[in-house]
Order: sequence, then structure tokens, then C-alpha cells
Amino acid sequence: MIAQFSYDQIARVCHEANRMVQRVIGETMSPVWDELPEWMRERNISWVEKICKGLMCSPAESHDSWVREMESLGWKHGPMKDEDMKEHPCLVPYEQLPQGQRMKDQVFWEIVQLMMGKSFWVV
Repeated sequence: MIAQFSYDQIARVCHEANRMVQRVIGETMSPVWDELPEWMRERNISWVEKICKGLMCSPAESHDSWVREMESLGWKHGPMKDEDMKEHPCLVPYEQLPQGQRMKDQVFWEIVQLMMGKSFWVV
């Protein structure tokens, strides 16, 4: 039987796993969970909840949701992440993301599925 995990617990695991993906692909690692701004923790928890409730049905949908959120905050596509200019290279359709960036969405998605007992791999 799978233990029941809170959305917060799942979001923490997803975040830390994605930090390790960032390390492997040579990207600057995000801060650890407890050092994230509150809005970032809340966003990750919200994504976990949406995935669990079936409101985001694939890693691509998760990415598309992130793109819409970023654009609503005034961000646009740019060659490098620049917080002052509000530019980010990942503000493109999922299919146009480099494999390492898609991997972060896939890892997040699979961890949610696994921790909710919905993964193919759960026995």
C-alpha cells in the first residue's frame, strides 16, 4: 500500500529531483525548497494538486501552464534567463524545448504519479 503524501510533500520531492536534473544538464540549480520564495513553493504545490486532480494530464500540459503563467506576469521568450528583462529561453512550446528541459517536466510529472500511487511502476 502506498503511504498518503500531502501536496506539499510531493512538491518538495519534485523540486529536489528537478534540482538534480539542473545539476546534470549544467543549469544553475534552484535554491533548496526551504529557501524558495513563498510564491514558488505555492506554485509547485498548485501544480501537484492540478496533476493529482487530472487538470494537467501530461508533462506538456504542465509546461504549457507554466508558459501561460509566466506570460501573464509579463515574461517573454529570450536567449537567456534574465529576471530584470523578464526573458526566459523556455517560453516556447513543449516540443521545442531541449531534451534536458523536457526532462524536468517529465521528472516532476512521474514523481507526482508515483507518490500518488498512479504510476505504472507502483506494485
